[in-house]
Amino acid sequence: MKEKKTTREVIADLRRTIAQNPSCATAHYNLGVALMEQQRWDEAIDEFEEAIENSPRMFEAFINLGGIYFKIGDLEKAIKANKRALEIKPDYARAYGNLGFIYLQQGNTEAAIDALKKALSIDPRFVQALSNLANAYLQQGDIEESIATGKRVLDIAPTFALAHNNLAAAYYSKGAFKEAIEHCDKARELGFEVQPEFLKALEPYR
Repeated sequence: MKEKKTTREVIADLRRTIAQNPSCATAHYNLGVALMEQQRWDEAIDEFEEAIENSPRMFEAFINLGGIYFKIGDLEKAIKANKRALEIKPDYARAYGNLGFIYLQQGNTEAAIDALKKALSIDPRFVQALSNLANAYLQQGDIEESIATGKRVLDIAPTFALAHNNLAAAYYSKGAFKEAIEHCDKARELGFEVQPEFLKALEPYR
């Protein structure tokens, strides 16, 4: 059985391919992905930009650029990259989901809800988008909608720990402490690291 190549070996192979064919968009893209695995963000950005230069409709490269910019804290560039992906592929749920999550980080709840609803109109079982939508409703103060959306997440993915954590927070905000404790404990059972402050807030109701 052939051994799987290390990331370093993959990178070396791709660099040789690019040396022989500098305009190979796929090789630049794959090299960008490999460099992302090593968190070599600047080099990965260069490779994805090269991929786009040689294949302007490679929307996946824009998605990965958006992911890098998000990781390094440049949210505006992350938004721009995902919007560029949508210009090429308007029915790409992941790009809308990414935008929704970024808008949430910015505190732009209305824009987040709009983007996440668009993602879900394309893919109704997009669990991460549903979970982020539940969180967005909670940020907005719409507790009942947050709970209803959180339940939809668990209908699809009963062991999704983050959804249990979000439901615990929503139930706590509602004053339904029994349900908050149940979902908090389930989130922890599934390996989610619940914030210590929230655990402390629940203690009087146990």
